[in-house]
Amino acid sequence: MRKVIYLLVISFAATIIACESRTYEEISENTPVILPVKYTTDIKPIIDNNCIGCHSAGSFKPLATYDQAKNNIDGILDRIQRANGDPQKMPKGGSLSATQINTFIKWKADGLTEN
Repeated sequence: MRKVIYLLVISFAATIIACESRTYEEISENTPVILPVKYTTDIKPIIDNNCIGCHSAGSFKPLATYDQAKNNIDGILDRIQRANGDPQKMPKGGSLSATQINTFIKWKADGLTEN
């Protein structure tokens, strides 16, 4: 009888663990961006950490300022959303996370605000 109870408890615990109620967005990196996105607090840190090495002031397609990022948003979105392996995908040698890409998309949708 003890073995049966033990097996039932183990089965119940395994079922509870296997049936988590978190959504895909909660367990993945593809989290929707809900709050308003602003250049200074949200976009600039992504650019500084992933883009500025090649796109600094004075370089080809600089992204060092708000105006430069704002004026190039369509190109940025095109390049960061390209498939892995595409030679024009940015950043070179890597990829932004889905959440970072969603942040750029939301920034454009929010009107490309600076502060």
